Amino acid sequence: MSTPTERPIPKGFALYVGLDEATAAERGLDLGKVVEALKKLTNELVPGTETYAAVALAPASSRGRQVDLVRLALQEPSAVAKYTPEEDFEPSDGDGGVVVDISRKRVLIDYQAAPLTFKEFELLQFLVVHKGETISREEIIKALWREDDLDIPNERTIDVHVRRLRSKLGRFEDIVRTVRGVGYRYDTHADVTVMHAGTPSPDLF
Repeated sequence: MSTPTERPIPKGFALYVGLDEATAAERGLDLGKVVEALKKLTNELVPGTETYAAVALAPASSRGRQVDLVRLALQEPSAVAKYTPEEDFEPSDGDGGVVVDISRKRVLIDYQAAPLTFKEFELLQFLVVHKGETISREEIIKALWREDDLDIPNERTIDVHVRRLRSKLGRFEDIVRTVRGVGYRYDTHADVTVMHAGTPSPDLF
């Protein structure tokens, strides 16, 4: 006897906000302040409500309505369904190199998925998105951990995370550079392809 399918019920909602840092700055705000204001309002309306915010990242050259870019970057199903890439990803000849696939939250090394943890991927993604910038350990902690997280690391622990990330990058470990006394950085690398959330993702499986 088959079990009837349970009808899904609403458990919450996602509000996509098309607002970039530059626009917020023009009004004397930053994205963090806007997020906190919205979270505060939610708790005033319904005390005790849990909230979670995610920042949408996309190439600066992305075109379209801001809110649509946000929906696509955060992989909102209806936005993804409407998106048709102009061209498919074609693996080049040779050893393959590294593909940092932001849209699917994965890293491919020579066409094979690297066994990165969620935090290791977030760390690499953060450095890649801020390419050419030296990022301090403190900035990494603030970006990847929330203030109410129980496992917020210290700066020495960040070095451990980076060491583990590098070990999984194998022969490409040098794409994450150490800046002595400051932190870490990623610079444009000939062996690295970055697939942003608004660009076609390689389907190599």
